[in-house]
This record gives sequence, C-alpha cells and structure tokens, in this order.
Amino acid sequence: MQVIARKGDSFWYYSQLFGVPLVLIEESNLKSKADNLIIGSEVAIPGFQMKRYNVMSGDSFWSIAMKTKMPIDALILLNQNHNPSVLQVGETLNIPIRVTTRMVDPQKKYDSNELSRDIQSLFRVYPFLKRSIIGQSVLKKPLCHIELGKGKKKVHWNGSFHANEWITTSVIMTFLNDYLIAITTNETLRGIPLVPIYEQVTLSLVPMVNPDGVDLVLNGVPAKEKYKCSVLEMNQNSHDFTGWKANIRGVDLNNQYPACWQIEKDRKVPKSPAPRDYPGDAPLTEPEAIAMAELTLQENFDMVVAFHTQGEEFYWGYEGCEPEESAKMAAEFARVSLYKSVRYVDSHAGYKDWFIQEFKKPGFTLELGKGINPLPLSQFDQIYQKVFGICLASLYL
Repeated sequence: MQVIARKGDSFWYYSQLFGVPLVLIEESNLKSKADNLIIGSEVAIPGFQMKRYNVMSGDSFWSIAMKTKMPIDALILLNQNHNPSVLQVGETLNIPIRVTTRMVDPQKKYDSNELSRDIQSLFRVYPFLKRSIIGQSVLKKPLCHIELGKGKKKVHWNGSFHANEWITTSVIMTFLNDYLIAITTNETLRGIPLVPIYEQVTLSLVPMVNPDGVDLVLNGVPAKEKYKCSVLEMNQNSHDFTGWKANIRGVDLNNQYPACWQIEKDRKVPKSPAPRDYPGDAPLTEPEAIAMAELTLQENFDMVVAFHTQGEEFYWGYEGCEPEESAKMAAEFARVSLYKSVRYVDSHAGYKDWFIQEFKKPGFTLELGKGINPLPLSQFDQIYQKVFGICLASLYL
C-alpha cells in the first residue's frame, strides 16, 4: 500500500500509526531517507492493501475508523483530497486493510505460473522482499530467487529439484507467506518472535529449481516440438508423467554436483537421458544445476536445506565433511518434527552433498511426507504441520 508523505510525517510515525515494525517500513523504502521524507513522496506501507469504500448516510471519519479498526489519521493520510469534516453520501474513500490471511493457496497444483503469480502478489504487499532471477531453465523459464531479512547469517532453502516433488514448492511458499504475515502483524509463530529473526537472519529461497520438469508433470508435454518428442520417447510414449523427476532433458538435477559424481555415474541404471536418476554426461551440465551452484558460491550460505519428498526423514552428513554443529541441529530438527535423523546415506552427487563437501557447513536434505511421489495435496496439511518446526529451527539455531 502506498501513502503520500505529509509535512511532519516519518517512518517512525507510520510504524506507530499502522502497527508495523519500523525496520520493515525502512526496508520497503530503501530509496527514501527516514529522517527527511519529501512532502508528496510515495511511501510503501508493508502488510496492507488499500480498498475502496463508498460513504453511506451517517458516516464520518470517526465511525469509519471504528468500523475498520484503524486510527482516524490513517484514513486522513489515505484521503488527503477529502474534507474529513464533510463527507458526501456516495463519496469514495481509500481504506487501509491489514493483510492477515494467506495469499498463497497450498491446496492447488503448483506449477511455474502459479509460483510467478504468487511471488508478484507477495511482493506487492510485502515490498521489503528482494527478488531476482538467478538463471533460466532449459526452456528459458526464470529461476526465481527470493530473499527475506537483513541479518549476516544466511540460510538457504530450495524446492522442486525433482519434478514430481512439486509439493515442496508449495510448502516453502506457504511458510514464506506465514512468516510475512507474522512479522507485519507483530505475531509469533509457535511462540517464536519473527522480527528479531528478520534482523539477524537472511533467508534465501529458490522455491522451484526445476520449473520445466514440474510443468511437465502437472501440465503435460511442452509446446516445443523438439522436447515434446524427446520427453515422450524417454517416457515410453506415455503421457503420464507422474513418475518424472528429471529436467526436460532427462537429467536428474540432484545428481549433477561434483561430490563423487563419477560413483553415481558408474552405478546408475539409466546410461542415457531418462525420467529419473540419469546424472548427465558430466557434473554441472544443466542450466538449473549451474545456476544453483553459482548462487551458492556467490552467497556463501551458512546453512542449506533442500526440500524433497518422501519418507519423513532427513539426511545431514556427507563423507565426514559435516561440521560438529550439524549433529546438534539434526537433533533439534528431529525433536520438533519427529522426522528420522539419518547422518549418512549411500548416495552422492546431490546438492546437499556438494555443499557440505565444498563449504564444510551444515546441509540438510528433507524428505517430506510418506507415500508415492507425487504426494497428493490431501497430505499437505499434515506435511506442513510436521515440517513447520524444522523451518523455524533452521532460522533460530
């Protein structure tokens, strides 16, 4: 929501007027000077939307303020061209409405278009979010990166490395939405205050690493004839892509990293592009995997969490390269989720494996839910409830 600055207004005053933490208003208006607002300049107020209201008989600013539970000066601020002493029936006013419900709908199939729409919607209401494009998929779809927070500690999450595990994107975006609501309303999540976390931790998100694969699973063959033919051939001419994990070229993106890659290459059954498990002809050949590696090297994260399905367990070690603090974090993850903690698993070349090997920092692969991928949306609430504690713990540990 945008307001027009008046003489004597300040970020601090807007914080008090709308009940929004000062740091969020500052971060939403980085081009403005907090101590010297220019009269007539636009200021973004996060966590609010503006709605139109038609004045009825007997209305006054006071009665409307009582009805909407907003301070009178908030109404005056949004309606500077109106005379607060004389309201005409039928006159249209701007009303600030605090956003307290989710904009992300977790009960829908979550393809790359849904992700793009949700990111745009969230950014409009929460302009302190930072968004960027870290690369493109094979089909030139953007690989979206979101950042939240201003702390020195950097925590990274990613989802949908595997196409038929797209529910992980929905989990990440739902938590992001809940986080945004909590910090703009000064609420806690499970008793944890979020504003101090915002100031101490920068959360990095790539919600959908494999948009081409996700869209293939959910929407069927792509329009481009080249890939339409190749995916059908790899899928034995079946239009049922529910078992597809790879990117659109038939490369498993979570087998693309230089962490004993050759071991995976030698022992994997598919020796050519396939719906799953083919690690490629060499490490880091696919644009999606390359973009993730470049982001990770650039940002030097303190911890990474890769969201996958299924098994209700998580993996946190790799070849003895994990630091001592990983064990304490794993114990807390298990406590808050009841997921099984697994230190080592006979697998290589994954993103988490490479991160631990390269940086000697905590890395985790979460296996959400139980069943056969893709897990049904009917499981979402149960999955979310169990993994919610891990999401929080990754920020406060």
